[in-house]
Amino acid sequence: MKGSLRELCCTVQRNCHISDARHGADYGLCTYLLKMREYYRWENGLDYGAALTNESVGEWLTERERLWDTLSDDDFAPLPFEGESIDPFDVERVNELLDPYGLVYSAGYGSKSKPLFFLGYLERREEPGDATVWVAGRELARDLMAPAAMCQGDHIFIRRESFRRLLWERLENWRWHRPDNAMGRAFTYYDFEDDLERALDEMVEKELDVVLLHEQGEYQAGRVLGEVWNQMLSDLGHSPAELMARALRDHLADCQVTLPSLIEREDRASIHFFVGGITGMRKKLFPSLIAAYERWYKEGDWEPLITTAQAGREHWQRLAMGLLRLYREQPDRARIEIMSLLEANPL
Repeated sequence: MKGSLRELCCTVQRNCHISDARHGADYGLCTYLLKMREYYRWENGLDYGAALTNESVGEWLTERERLWDTLSDDDFAPLPFEGESIDPFDVERVNELLDPYGLVYSAGYGSKSKPLFFLGYLERREEPGDATVWVAGRELARDLMAPAAMCQGDHIFIRRESFRRLLWERLENWRWHRPDNAMGRAFTYYDFEDDLERALDEMVEKELDVVLLHEQGEYQAGRVLGEVWNQMLSDLGHSPAELMARALRDHLADCQVTLPSLIEREDRASIHFFVGGITGMRKKLFPSLIAAYERWYKEGDWEPLITTAQAGREHWQRLAMGLLRLYREQPDRARIEIMSLLEANPL
């Protein structure tokens, strides 16, 4: 890697460390430790099956937290590249300069307003609709939180390496007790018992499409909800109301694009995978989807899923507009009022 690219990579990673230093305490202890073990594995280039010792991970974790202590008050650094000093959130300019090098960069905000950065090798760029889709492969710099995808304006970033790690973690968690659930049923479509790496590659290749469908739904939802939605999320940061609002938008995106597309294709494997990923707040807000899925699975009847997607599209869009109205009219009480509205209106 040439010197200017190496400097860019180091600066992006330093910005990732600054973000992690500010937000590492956002997680519960168990979640934090699991994420740190995965981060250690990535940073050291270890295979999924490589055994991790508590001693090695513990020493690395201690050093990383020491580093974070020195960075938590620092500002994000501008990115030095091709003689320029670029705002780290000026994603379009960075990617213009990276285009000849086959790299892709992303910067945005995730849950609890955590800044997210990554730099990786660009596998392909597509324009299937109004939004440009960037698919990244091996990553050179990343945060502790590494979402498989993110929609930012007219750009959708898909991260194959992060998605592969996510699938591995879900497989490992499922293997503890092997419950008969949607995610477990999705795993049965792939030969994980005899050829783990190949099965993982096959599942990544297929289910990345579900990730893309969701982000296309996010893009459509963003055009309806506008930028004020993102401002609302920022103001709701670090609250249950923010988590509930994010779950609502996820459901709107899926009822607009993901679920109708999978139903139209009669893609059974991906429907199992899609429903298997609905947990926590999303599951609490949308119990009728889980019920429709179980009926489809047991009886082979597609109608409950079709009806639920149609009802969900109308329900979640109506509620989303209600949230925005509350935010505009009662900004000081938005957190309480939004929670009350969503708690009273599951589907």
